[in-house]
Amino acid sequence: MILPVYGYGHPLLRKVSEEIDQNYPQLEQLILNMYDTMYASEGVGLAAPQIGLNIRLFIIDATPYAKETKEQYPLKRTFINPKILNETGEHHDFEEGCLSIPDIREKVSRQTKVTLQFQDEQFQTHTEEFEGMMARIIQHEYDHLEGIMFVDHISNIRKMLLRKRLNDIVTGKVNPGYKMKYASPKR
Repeated sequence: MILPVYGYGHPLLRKVSEEIDQNYPQLEQLILNMYDTMYASEGVGLAAPQIGLNIRLFIIDATPYAKETKEQYPLKRTFINPKILNETGEHHDFEEGCLSIPDIREKVSRQTKVTLQFQDEQFQTHTEEFEGMMARIIQHEYDHLEGIMFVDHISNIRKMLLRKRLNDIVTGKVNPGYKMKYASPKR
């Protein structure tokens, strides 16, 4: 089932998410719905807060970047209760976008490697190091679990220049081509 994506300005997107356990209701179906929603929105990552759930869960599928990556791990992954243990490597600028902030892309500087502790769908704990595009997508989605959005990483001047477009998202004056839930829908 394709779920609505919560848009910029919705208060839930600014909350720190809570851990879950294997008793979380209908988790398997939720994860399937998240993948359906991400693919229907043409995204490469989706965090639970973006669909209105204040839980520590995100999914990614970096397959569109497969040619540009050298990683030896699966590019499609589910991360439950993730915790970034370390971010290393040089800072690298890359133009990011977000399903919750449609039609806006900005350069964001992130480190090129991230060590992440997380649980998989069977609640087995893993600690892995990711690099390149996988690291960037993980950092972006992890930020959502901390109530941070990619525009928080850009300069105040750039945010001022984007103010009208961001306000249009808040009030639902955008049409990204996928279902959205706005903070203050247009009347």
